[in-house]
Amino acid sequence: MSDAVHAPTSPSQSWPIAAAMLPFPASQEAPAEVWHDQFAEVAFEGFTEVDLTDSWVKVGNMEASRLTELADVLRQTGLRPEAVSAIRCSVIDPDAGEANLAYSHRTIDAAAQLGCSVVSVGLHRPLAPQQRDVLWFWTVDGPKDDDSAETWQLAVRRLRELGEHAHDAGVLLSLEMYEDTLLGSAESAVRLVQDINHSAVGLNPDLGNLFRLHRDIESFQAAVEACLPLSNYWHVKNYYRDTEPTTGAVVSLPAPMYSGSMNYRTAVKTAVAVGYTGPFCVEHYGGDGLSVMAENRTYLRKLLAVATGEVARASRGTDVGVK
Repeated sequence: MSDAVHAPTSPSQSWPIAAAMLPFPASQEAPAEVWHDQFAEVAFEGFTEVDLTDSWVKVGNMEASRLTELADVLRQTGLRPEAVSAIRCSVIDPDAGEANLAYSHRTIDAAAQLGCSVVSVGLHRPLAPQQRDVLWFWTVDGPKDDDSAETWQLAVRRLRELGEHAHDAGVLLSLEMYEDTLLGSAESAVRLVQDINHSAVGLNPDLGNLFRLHRDIESFQAAVEACLPLSNYWHVKNYYRDTEPTTGAVVSLPAPMYSGSMNYRTAVKTAVAVGYTGPFCVEHYGGDGLSVMAENRTYLRKLLAVATGEVARASRGTDVGVK
């Protein structure tokens, strides 16, 4: 056995950055061999963590034997299931809220069994028919949450219930920000987490969901400053955004993180400065999403090296972990 001493991995290189399974088709009923090949693609792009996005498979609806198959395939491909993102299953949906609450509880149990660290849920509902008929669904308004005091308290009560379950199961609950929901602005999202008031519950400041809208939006950096102190998981993606000054028309298109209009260099510095230590999940819509997400992971590790001071220390010869 070699006696060589290896330098510890730097924080920026060991920070969990998961690949969303968004680029892959719904595979709930697929055999384990299909899951294996899909995960192999993710691992080949250099990922070691994955977010089991439930548009791909719904672990909360799996029999125990299928969960075992999924865990086996994850081990075979060398991927750690960092998180489950349960999307479009709002616990205050006026029609399906109770069913979604039960599904969210099952998802927490399945995520804990698989060894995940976090479950991300939101208050956004299934896409409206008009949204499914266009190229980019965010260019058409979808369902909007009722903002009455009664609905607010229902959200607080049900999300706190999920937070208590998550705490008991040994995972964190993260609330994904999304337009026209009670998590649709920095101010509202922060207030909701504060009203829930549970140590296992934090924000998933997926601000790309808001930045892409074809309407007036709040400052990205201001939202980062407001939300990151209360965040425990972070879906990151970027968009090109342009506004025509004469008509006010807005255009937004998916972009790699480094070239889009959201300044993640400043945002990541802010996050680290306010004490953010949670995992990241890279996402992308359209085209070869997996390759763009792999680029985003590499870019994000560079930003973390800067934000954590590794780059500055290396330039002074006091940190050998950055090249």
